[in-house]
Amino acid sequence: MLRGNRYRIYPNKEQKALMEKHFGSCRFVYNKLLEIK
Repeated sequence: MLRGNRYRIYPNKEQKALMEKHFGSCRFVYNKLLEIK
């Protein structure tokens, strides 16, 4: 049986900026890999 959990986070401004930067980088790499494929 597989089970998933959800957690809600409340980042401050600095943490939110870092997460947006990280997710932006992940999205860029993912799109580049799709382009190469």
